[in-house]
Amino acid sequence: MAKKKLTKEVYLKWYEDMLLWRKFEDMSAGLYIQQKIRGFLHLYNGQEAVLAGSILAMKPGDKMITAYRNHVQPIGLGVDPRKIMAELMGKVTGTSRGKGGSMHMFSKEHNFYGGHGIVGGQIPLGAGLAFADKYKDDNHVTLTYMGDGAVRQGSLHETFNLAMLWNLPVVFICENNGYAMGTSVERTANHSEIWKLGLGYEMPCSAVDGMDPAVVYAAMQEAIDRARSGGGPTFLEIRTYRYKGHSMSDAQLYRTKNEVAEYQKVDPISIVKKMIEKKKWSSPDELEAVNKRVKSLVAECVKFGEDSPFPESHELWQDVYVQTDYPFIKE
Repeated sequence: MAKKKLTKEVYLKWYEDMLLWRKFEDMSAGLYIQQKIRGFLHLYNGQEAVLAGSILAMKPGDKMITAYRNHVQPIGLGVDPRKIMAELMGKVTGTSRGKGGSMHMFSKEHNFYGGHGIVGGQIPLGAGLAFADKYKDDNHVTLTYMGDGAVRQGSLHETFNLAMLWNLPVVFICENNGYAMGTSVERTANHSEIWKLGLGYEMPCSAVDGMDPAVVYAAMQEAIDRARSGGGPTFLEIRTYRYKGHSMSDAQLYRTKNEVAEYQKVDPISIVKKMIEKKKWSSPDELEAVNKRVKSLVAECVKFGEDSPFPESHELWQDVYVQTDYPFIKE
C-alpha cells in the first residue's frame, strides 16, 4: 500500500488526539490521588507518538493488543473516552462494566483486545489473533505491543518461533521507554539493542525513534504492508520515554530530573505542534480552540464517570461463563 501523505489534516488530528491522550492521563492521575480511581494506574505520558503513528498505518479490521499501560489506545481506536473514564472509576457504564479497571481495557467492537496485567502475557495472544485472521483469510494485521521488561519473558521467544514458522500477519512492537518498572534496560541483559532479538528468528527487525509520529508511521506502514502481503512478522523496537513513573506509586529513584527534562525537549506533542507552526497550518487562536475542546471533553469524561453508578452485586456473577455453539463443546 502506498504511504499516506503527512498532510495538514494528519498533523492537526495528531495534535488534537495526542493532546487529548495527555490531558486524559493527567486528569486520571488527579482522580487517583483523590481515590476516585483505585488499584493500579499506569500513565502513557510521553509515548503518544507510538500510538499516533501506528493508528495512521492501520486499516479497518486490523487489531491491537498491549499490556497494562492501556487507557488511551482504545480512545485512539474510536472508543468513547467517557466509557474509558467510567471503567477507570469502576462504574457500570465502563467498557467492561467496571470489572476491568485500569489494567484491562477491552473493546471487541473497535478491535482492541486489551489491556493485560501479566507481563508478556499478551505476546502469544497477539500471535493467536493473527493466526485466526490467517486461518479465515481476512487479510488483517495484528499489532502486538509490549514493554522492554516483557522481552525478557520466555513467551516472547516461543511466540517469535511460531509466528515465523507459520508466517503470521503480526507486527511485534517493543515500546522501549528505558525502564522495566525501575530497572534499566542495561541491567536486564548483556545487550541493550532489543531489536536484535528478531535476528535469531530471521525476523525483519529494526530500531525506531518513538518520539516523532511521522517516523513511527513510516516504520509501522512498512511492517504492516509486509504482514498484509504475506511477508510475515516484523519486530520493531520503538524507543520512547515515559514522563511519569511506572505507576502512581513509583518514587522514580532510579532516574534524575535532568534525564526526564532532556526527553521533554523532544516531547512528541511539541514536535507535532512545531511542524504545524512551521507550515503555518493553524493560527495560535485555532490551536487554543483545540486546547479548549480537549479540556471540555476531559471534563465531560470526569462528569460521566462520577455520575455513573457502581455495578450492583448481581453483576459479580455475570460474564463468568458464556454460551457457545461450538460443536466440540458439550454441555
